[in-house]
Amino acid sequence: MFNENSSANEAGEVACGDGEEDVPVCESKERGFNAAHETPSARFLRAELELNAHLRGLRFSDPVRYIYNPLEYAWDTHRCYVEKYCQAGQKILFLGMNPGPFGMAQTGVPFGEVKSVVDWLKITGEVGRPQNEHPKRRITGLSCTQSEVSGARFWGFFRKLCGDPAVFFQHCFVHNLCPLIFMSDSGKNLTPPELPAAEREALLRLCDIALCQVVEALNVSMVVGVGKVAEQRARRALSAAGVNVRVEGIMHPSPRNPLANKGWEDVAKAKLQELGVLSLLIKTCANQS
Repeated sequence: MFNENSSANEAGEVACGDGEEDVPVCESKERGFNAAHETPSARFLRAELELNAHLRGLRFSDPVRYIYNPLEYAWDTHRCYVEKYCQAGQKILFLGMNPGPFGMAQTGVPFGEVKSVVDWLKITGEVGRPQNEHPKRRITGLSCTQSEVSGARFWGFFRKLCGDPAVFFQHCFVHNLCPLIFMSDSGKNLTPPELPAAEREALLRLCDIALCQVVEALNVSMVVGVGKVAEQRARRALSAAGVNVRVEGIMHPSPRNPLANKGWEDVAKAKLQELGVLSLLIKTCANQS
């Protein structure tokens, strides 16, 4: 049996981000934050730290052989992302399932394809390494040269639509339900649905609780699951907890999805128009031009 904590670094010693939109580079801070300053980013980070503490007690068996938690070894860049972009007034939460090996696993940012994270989101900071790395899945952080297709499609779409990150983040934020990435002995990425049933449910039960905390902390009115699994899990968790929020979904941009490979941006744009999100972003963009 494998303990999540045995394959992840100790939490990062420093964090960055000051929460001001006009500062492109994050300044280092102590990892902890003052609970008295109940900003949306502070509430969000507190929920994540609580989830991390609970996840350390979980155990996983075959086929899981390696587990990375970027909210520990990439806390610096993750906190930079949260404090830079998590803000009051956001009503839409895009929800992914869990990190990809060349996205959030490298950068600490959901759908965090490196070029998008560095060039568009302007995230800075140090990325450490998990204690137990698969030789084919090394963590090189913001220096990673391999692109993650899902992340490039996701952030690339909103970059084309909004131009400036401030336009997108005025109304929206992006989060993953589960912060852990799982790999088999061969280095194959294992999604939560591929885990043994009892272990999967123990994991997702904790993630469900954290999701409810995040939704209430951010006071969003709509959760948009990126992919069916995230959408269905969010609907189930939030409904069971009695959290009054609308749950919808868009197609996942994964290259494993043949439909996404035929034109994910067109599908996403049509769906967001149907949900009333597209006009909100375009209107915001027009007002700022």
